[in-house]
Amino acid sequence: MELRDTVEMMNSADYKERFKAEYRQNVIRYQKLAAMLEKWDKGGLDFEPACPRSTYNMQIKAMTDYIAVLEVRAVIEGISLEIMGDD
Repeated sequence: MELRDTVEMMNSADYKERFKAEYRQNVIRYQKLAAMLEKWDKGGLDFEPACPRSTYNMQIKAMTDYIAVLEVRAVIEGISLEIMGDD
């Protein structure tokens, strides 16, 4: 799934659909940043990051925490975050 695949959900009148889109967008962004950091660690980046690694470490930690909060909310609010078999 790509960010563009969440546009319709983000525009839904149903808050559960918007919630799922928000969750998926954050997971996609997390995965892309994690992949970049893995490449960086292996010396495989084709660019020089502008920020120090510690800044990216703070960002990925914040993203991890936010995804965890969304997952807790989903359980409490009865929202399925599964890609297949959505509410």
